[in-house]
Amino acid sequence: MTTDILRQFKRRPPPEGERCDLCGEPLPAEHRHLVDTSRRSLKCSCPPCHLLFTRPGAGQGRFRAVPDRYLTDPGFVLDEADWNRLQIPVALAFFFRNSELGRLAAFYPSPAGATESELDPATWDAVLGRSELAGLLEPDVEALLLHRGRGGAVTCTLVPVDVCYELVGRMRLHWKGFDGGAEARADIAEFLERITASARPLEHAGSGDDSGSLERTGSARTSGDVESAGKVESAGNAESSGGAP
Repeated sequence: MTTDILRQFKRRPPPEGERCDLCGEPLPAEHRHLVDTSRRSLKCSCPPCHLLFTRPGAGQGRFRAVPDRYLTDPGFVLDEADWNRLQIPVALAFFFRNSELGRLAAFYPSPAGATESELDPATWDAVLGRSELAGLLEPDVEALLLHRGRGGAVTCTLVPVDVCYELVGRMRLHWKGFDGGAEARADIAEFLERITASARPLEHAGSGDDSGSLERTGSARTSGDVESAGKVESAGNAESSGGAP
């Protein structure tokens, strides 16, 4: 019995860091995510668990693997009137299809987290539906990220939904004062540059097959960027029942 007790003290402690929310396997700083459609939250996942839920209907549809594709539509144009119809008070917003609620969801990042903006289907069809990206959008796991530049030009990029909550986490981490401060603005600019570099033009991306998707680089899953993925996901979950991916 004494030997058993000593053996317990000799055991190495489990490695620090995040673990797969399904199987408990230790995870690297950069890893994949699943969407829990019943709880509207993100789950960290190891490669095998992520692969399990890439098939439609796996696990009775509760968990859905977040893809890793970035597409942009160079031909998409949004004028001042169209932007005003979206009723977004800031220069960034993301939109996704919420399958649990059976409707579209629109969010914009703020110092308090992801804030929902009501978006009726008619506005979606008139303003965003004309982009081919809207037809490629996978429910729950992908989003359209809109950014309005200083000159008024708007870019539309299809991104993994966890990237949007990375953006929310960045703002919560760095925002200071009324206008966010220099650090927050620089961090958001770096984030947008990475998204732009990762995105492939729609005309060269085929039909949306995920096999041609680009690898994600330098995401919020690194401990130095933002809070852990669990904290990033909670930033969006507390806003409303539809506030998760």
